[in-house]
Amino acid sequence: MPRPTVAQLAYGSSTVILSTLAMLLLSQASSAPAIAVVALAALVLGLLVALTVQRPKPASRAAQPLTRTESAPERERLAA
Repeated sequence: MPRPTVAQLAYGSSTVILSTLAMLLLSQASSAPAIAVVALAALVLGLLVALTVQRPKPASRAAQPLTRTESAPERERLAA
């Protein structure tokens, strides 16, 4: 399983924190079960946001710099 990126961690964490605060303020929950439901919903929402963040695509062969043993025409042939 690939490790999460910095963007996934940042977006997921901020979503959990902000959505927990917003739901607690809007619902005015004061009992332990209600707070637990709000916290669980915020965690699920943060997980969904973190999973939907786009992962960076690996660089293509054509975008990589030339190596010493590779000439420009050879790279064009390999890229095609």
